[in-house]
Amino acid sequence: MKKIKVALLGFGTVGKGIYHSLKNHPRRISNIGFEIEIVSIVVKHSEKHQDFEDRKLITTNFQTVIQNSEIDVVLEAIVGKEPAFTYLSQSIKAGKQIITANKEMFAHHSRELLELAKEHHVEIGFEATTAGGIPVINTIEKLFQFNEIKKITAILNGTSNYILTQMRVLKLPFNIALEQAQELGYAEADPTNDIEGFDSFYKLMILSQLIYGKQPDWSSVNREGIVNITEKDIEEYERYGRRIKHVASLELQDGNITASVEPIVLSSEHPLYSIEGVENAVVIEGDVVGRITLSGPGAGAFPTASAMLEDLSLILQSNQVTKLAPILAN
Repeated sequence: MKKIKVALLGFGTVGKGIYHSLKNHPRRISNIGFEIEIVSIVVKHSEKHQDFEDRKLITTNFQTVIQNSEIDVVLEAIVGKEPAFTYLSQSIKAGKQIITANKEMFAHHSRELLELAKEHHVEIGFEATTAGGIPVINTIEKLFQFNEIKKITAILNGTSNYILTQMRVLKLPFNIALEQAQELGYAEADPTNDIEGFDSFYKLMILSQLIYGKQPDWSSVNREGIVNITEKDIEEYERYGRRIKHVASLELQDGNITASVEPIVLSSEHPLYSIEGVENAVVIEGDVVGRITLSGPGAGAFPTASAMLEDLSLILQSNQVTKLAPILAN
């Protein structure tokens, strides 16, 4: 069985989810013929990980990853554009496969990284950047070859969806629902990216790059958060069987891409109406298949780790098939 050595960049919620998933389920990857060994975990502050059981893996020196020719795959779960973009660029140039969960960085740099990966004959897994544990990237990339996708309508942020759900179900004011989300770990101490729609915006730009090979002018995208929604607004619409959802939309019209992230009032017939709590959902409209909906857990350590590890499995299988092809041809 071939041993694959990997490095983790970042060891927060998602990084720990990857580590524990691999440790608790060692046979999952072995079923496709590989053994995974984490050989390095790159962090910014090593002193924060004094109690970690495999502390020998912890390093603050990313160059040790680049210099280690035995490392096959780099899994990145850092917050922010830098140093993530620099680290992944260097990893690609070193011939390492990469998998990322960093939506802000990938929204800004997806084109550059994808082109660089093509140049260096490596693969990029980015399923975890967009909808947590929902396999929307691989569904679009692999199963929408014939269809032209005309429109995407989605709930892409579990935190804002959770807040709106609690405001409706428990009649909570916005600030109390937000505090509850923070206590449960759904929202950061600074929740701006979630409640102001930046998180959903980045994810939408990644989908646009994937589907159309380009993104709309960012300044043309209407991005509105949920901070001005009151429990009275929600109660009033509920009276008429309607719900407010924070919806990200992407559409191709006459060759032009339009996009928005904003609160929308939905009727019970809409597929996003019943998406509650921290769940995400993506409605894909193809010109032949029509409308399909993918839904599931959109945030948290294990849904995101799951998406990254599924990418890892696919990349390993893809490389295995590529290497076997010349042998089978003979």
